[in-house]
Amino acid sequence: MPPSAEGRIILDAEAHGGRRGGARALDREILALAVPALGALVAEPLFLLTDTALVGHLGAAPLAGLGIAGAILQSVVGLLIFLAYATTPTVARRLGAGDRPGAIRAGIDGMWLALLLGVVLSIAGLTAAAPVSAAFGAGATVTEAATTYLSISLAGLPAMLVVIAASGLLRGLQDTRTPLVVAGLGFLVNAGLNAVLIYGAGLGVAGSALGTVIAQWGMALVYVVIAVRSARSVGVGLRPGLSGVTGAAASGGWLLLRTASLRAALLATVFAGAALGVRELAALQIALTLFSTLAFGLDALAIAGQAMIGHGLGAADVPRVAAITRRLVAWGLWSGLALAVLVAASAGVLPGVFTSDAEVARLLTPTVLVMALGIPLAGYVFVLDGVLIGAGDGRYLAWTGVVNLAVYVPLLMLATAPGRTGPGAVVALWLAFGIGYVGARAVTLGVRARGGAWLVAGPDRAR
Repeated sequence: MPPSAEGRIILDAEAHGGRRGGARALDREILALAVPALGALVAEPLFLLTDTALVGHLGAAPLAGLGIAGAILQSVVGLLIFLAYATTPTVARRLGAGDRPGAIRAGIDGMWLALLLGVVLSIAGLTAAAPVSAAFGAGATVTEAATTYLSISLAGLPAMLVVIAASGLLRGLQDTRTPLVVAGLGFLVNAGLNAVLIYGAGLGVAGSALGTVIAQWGMALVYVVIAVRSARSVGVGLRPGLSGVTGAAASGGWLLLRTASLRAALLATVFAGAALGVRELAALQIALTLFSTLAFGLDALAIAGQAMIGHGLGAADVPRVAAITRRLVAWGLWSGLALAVLVAASAGVLPGVFTSDAEVARLLTPTVLVMALGIPLAGYVFVLDGVLIGAGDGRYLAWTGVVNLAVYVPLLMLATAPGRTGPGAVVALWLAFGIGYVGARAVTLGVRARGGAWLVAGPDRAR
């Protein structure tokens, strides 16, 4: 089918699944995957959200240090999210084509790649923790807290990456319930350990990092057991295959570049916040953590999209894929609007939950209100991002990611012009990020989704 015809399918309200009954059936399928994925995805940022709430009551400096360390860790892990985002559509395509053993083999190779990368990065990170933390220029006390948290957290990096890859395997197999259970248990263990280690043992920010590391390794071991059982059930070997591991790395190359642009935007935002002052950076850290939690919630729809789009293209059912895309966009917009109302209504309460510093709270309240304005737009962006990842359209996502970053940098410079201080400075910074940068992503994703070049059917997609 030529791209022009495929593009018309997306716009055709009467395409397969587009009628009222078909839409309801698709909604049920989307929710069956998205609801469990929501719990699992929200549990992930809740690790950092819990750390933020507990560390926040130690003072502004430890909280700002956590903000720097968290930004660095999230950047490293975010760059390697392709371990899940490349695995999910690959596994789903092969499953859709009727090759379950091949699907599981792809997931196993992804887990081996994750473990290898995690070990290498942990070792390299031990010598880089202090200078990287100091590069933010936030002052000696803040830098010391950031270095402490980061150095300890590196021990959990291999486990964190194995969890990401294993989640991609299960999502590709259309199973989002198991990741929910594992993430939920991991969150409970993490919250309990952190409370005991931070305050009971008096370890402060070091206790927060240690509790998270222990929880991460527990989750990784659970996933290893699940993967071993799945492989044995279809007669798939557990040894790493060189071609499979290198193939997993190659397939994620474009997604790595796509994610690098996202992380660069977030790091640039944190750098800008650090230049404004310690309390401004602390308020920005809380705002970014809240947004991350909301983003992961919206990403539940994207995860459903990755699994369903990959499966549909593997089965060569392009009209169904187009119908799924329409329903996901609708869900993304409505979900974003609902979350926006909730966040705006909570703007006066949230600061007290995360900080005892009155000035940080004063900076945070208007920032949260501005954040609410951009959440529906973020819902649209996250859904379409998931659709194109599920289709294996990494090349387009990579290059437009660079374009989006180029649009954002001038906006960021305008928002942090010399002389800006107080709530107005943090609000301006968030407007540049939450409206300017997210808006640029909405344009580039929307243009692609309305065409048909991304609709490539078959068990594998040429990268």
